[in-house]
Order: sequence, then C-alpha cells, then structure tokens
Amino acid sequence: MNPAASSTDDPVSDADRAHGALLGLALGDALGMPTQSMRRDAIRARFGRVDRLRDAADDQPIAPGMPAGSVTDDTEQALIVARLLLEGDGHVDPHAFADALIAWEADMIARGSRDLLGPSTKAALDRLQHGVPVEESGRSGTTNGAAMRVAPVGIAHRPGPALLEAVVEASQVTHRTSLGISGAAAIAAAVSAGVDGADADAALDAAVAAAQQGEHLGAWIAGASIPARFLAFRDGFRRAGSERREDLLAEVVGTSVQSQESVVAALLLIDAGRDDPFAALCTAASVGGDTDTVAAMAGTVLGAVHGPSAFPTDQVRLVRETNPFDLRSVSRRLLDLRH
Repeated sequence: MNPAASSTDDPVSDADRAHGALLGLALGDALGMPTQSMRRDAIRARFGRVDRLRDAADDQPIAPGMPAGSVTDDTEQALIVARLLLEGDGHVDPHAFADALIAWEADMIARGSRDLLGPSTKAALDRLQHGVPVEESGRSGTTNGAAMRVAPVGIAHRPGPALLEAVVEASQVTHRTSLGISGAAAIAAAVSAGVDGADADAALDAAVAAAQQGEHLGAWIAGASIPARFLAFRDGFRRAGSERREDLLAEVVGTSVQSQESVVAALLLIDAGRDDPFAALCTAASVGGDTDTVAAMAGTVLGAVHGPSAFPTDQVRLVRETNPFDLRSVSRRLLDLRH
C-alpha cells in the first residue's frame, strides 16, 4: 500500500492533518507531563489511570506544580525545529540549532524549571562548546531527543529521500547515530505519510521502512533494532487487553528515554490507538517512565492520521489556553514548505 495514498472521500484536509500532528504532539506531551519519570505504581497511587489532563504535584520530579495542560521540552523543542525549518526554507542549520538549544535551556533555568536538555543533547552541546565539530558532536546520542521533536520535519517534507535527508539534518547535532536517526526517521515518516492521507497501517508501514533505512545512517551503536522490535511485538500487543498492554509496555517493551524502548512503545500505541487515539495517549501517560515523550510521539502521528477531531475538545481547549503558541499557524507555514 502506498503510504501517501489518501481516500477520495476523506473529509480531513492536509491542513487539518498537519495541525493535528502538532496538536497531538502537544496534547500527548501535556498528558504525560504530571507523570513523567514516575514509576507506574506511583502513578496509580496518585492518579489512578490517567484519563484527562492533570496538574503536576509539587513533588513531581521534573515538572513540580505545573498546571494541567502545560507542555514540556518535547513541544517546545519541536517548535524550535519548526522555526529553524521556516527560517531555512526547509533546512535546519546545525549551528543555529545548537545555539537555539543552548538558549532554550538557559531560559528554562531562568524560569526555575527542572525540565532541561536530555542526556544525549546535553553531552553533544558540551562537546560543541569544547570545540568538537558539529559533524561529530552527536555521534553517541541514542536517546529519543531527535524523535520527540522531529514532527515539523514530517509536516514540511513529503515522503521520500528528501524527508530522510531532512531527518538526518535535524538529528545530526545531538543524535547522529544509527539508533537516534532510526527513531527520528520512524516518527517523521509516519507524520509525513499521515499528512498525505495515510491511515494508521500505512503510516506505520512508512515508519518501519524509514526506520530500517535510518539505522544504516550515522555512527553505528550497539542496540536492538527499532523496526525489528516493533514488528516482533506488534501481533501480541494487538491481541492483548488494555491491562495486559500496559504490562507489556512497562515490563517488556520499556518506556525509558532510549530510542529502542520509547519509540517502539509509541509505535505500538499508534497501532492500538487507531479507533481511540486519546485512549492510547492516556495509556502512554499511565505506564511510567518517559511518559510525556511516548505520548507526544504517539500523539503526533495519530493527529496526522486523524486530524484534530481525534481528540476531546475540552482537552484541546485546555492545552490551547495554557500555552502561548499558535499551532495552527505554525502547521500552515510548515505545510507551505511542503507544497
């Protein structure tokens, strides 16, 4: 099946899908905000199963006291990528990106936030500041930082070789590794296919194909294959009930910051969320670990596939009221690059 094929009677426009991709990213991010870096049993004791946007507790390890609907680094860094794509006519200048990430962290520190740069990004920027060239700075980055912020690349570029080149360009500063690029390629390709009208199956086919290509790029790092792990878990995850799915994600697949765990978890939730995208994001927010990033990655693809109507209007409204950005305007400008 052609991942870019769309139904002639599909009422969802590419503009809706592009907007849905950024909205799903922000909603998933905000759903996982109060539970990020928490154990699954601690989440259950405090919230039960997450079923709506919630305030973060004062003892939240990353986002203490943040109000319901607040986004984290996933959305904020994706918007940095979007800005650089728009300034660069579809390209991300690596030096400008490094400067933007350093400035972003400084702003977060000034705001008193504990939500700072991830381990791969921090290490890469430290190397840059010590004179390591940008072509080498990201040669050990295997975590999900590139994948969590890559959605604007998928909106700005159609499926194909140019998309993969753009993924590498947006990843190279911090995650120029086989695992980092493979994970980012999976999310970007699924978003791009969704914007072109693909259903969930076709978007996931595009994700697998791009991830397989991506794992041959960048510095090779030992670690399980992202597309192979997804395909190995997919059938069993489909057959499992909701409680067993949470067990599988938390105990077998994994939801850590490592790409071969969190990106695979997001892809499985995209597969499971075709009929109820919001429920899939709530599952991501409930299982523990890197909840905000797993939910953000799943949300951006489900939003691209279904459009904004996939998500409850009251939850979408709260995200919009809580955060000072215009995702519709950004998505339209990115779509102009694509066209």
